[in-house]
Amino acid sequence: MVMERSPAPKPLPSMADVAAHAGVALGTVSNTLNNPEKVREATRRRVLSAIAELGFVRNDAARSLAAGVSTSVGLVLADLGNSFFVDIARGVEAVMRRRGMDVLIVNSDIEPTREVHNLELLDRSRVAGIIIAPLDTDLARSNFLPTRSTPTVLVNFESPSLAYSGVIVDEHHGGRLAADHLLALGRRRLVFTGGPLFLSAVSARLEGAREAVAEVPGASLEIAETRGLNIRHGREVAKRLLSRGAGAFDAVIAASDLLAIGLIQVFGEVEGFSVPGDIAVTGYDNNHFASESAVPISTVAQPGEEMGQAAADLLLERIESPTALNRTVTLEPRLIPRTSSLGAAWRRD
Repeated sequence: MVMERSPAPKPLPSMADVAAHAGVALGTVSNTLNNPEKVREATRRRVLSAIAELGFVRNDAARSLAAGVSTSVGLVLADLGNSFFVDIARGVEAVMRRRGMDVLIVNSDIEPTREVHNLELLDRSRVAGIIIAPLDTDLARSNFLPTRSTPTVLVNFESPSLAYSGVIVDEHHGGRLAADHLLALGRRRLVFTGGPLFLSAVSARLEGAREAVAEVPGASLEIAETRGLNIRHGREVAKRLLSRGAGAFDAVIAASDLLAIGLIQVFGEVEGFSVPGDIAVTGYDNNHFASESAVPISTVAQPGEEMGQAAADLLLERIESPTALNRTVTLEPRLIPRTSSLGAAWRRD
């Protein structure tokens, strides 16, 4: 069988092609694109007509490289499936838009190799700077991200050695907020679910909860570690908790809203067992669906948009003053109580 070879792709038109087609100098094309006030109206229209006829598309990356400047920044997010990171992106874009800059968003999808690829890709693209919401890995804790000399800022993670500026939330306080809320409702047999516990955010939330429980006589806190923070992990740990028998626990502090949803799904499958009647549940993050689930979830909200705005401000500071000292900005979480802990007493927020 004889295979026909596909014709070679037609090269994209260049600025030189536009200049030849319009019968003008190359500098006139450049001025039409970048300084149109310097070009006579008739000439400008001729150049724009040539651009349309040839299908010319300007290469901003090459333009930035030639000029030594860029009007774009990169944003590397751990998981765009989590609305918390979407909120961070909104905050970053709001600040950069006011500065006339574009944001190139890439998703690591909770894959360490993809995260490295994304950082290297943005670095090669010569963006003005990079904001990364990293995975909790040795790479994030190191002093050397694969971004060479590109200004880089962390969000939702703190550089242990302050090798990079960053924005975080007080996770310890967040864990305490959840526990204090449940204890104030009279719950005394608490269990913390989340994991893996080597994740710094999860361990900090646990320590905050432990601190609160230790201050209340007769209160106890057990730990049920999970292999992740998604719905299926919540369903798995719910079955383990139920195997301990009714009344073993009267409250669950879940380290994420997704875990809380999985827990509530399984609890709801048990006849005569109710949330929060038999067991109260709190989540963490205030994902967009938390208030819209069958049992609206009490949660500890992280200020995602505010975090994105603060990270963008830090990056602009780093771009404009490369020798400025690195620093970490810490924001406070807040408790949003809903049906999963308050029951019928909750009124929609």
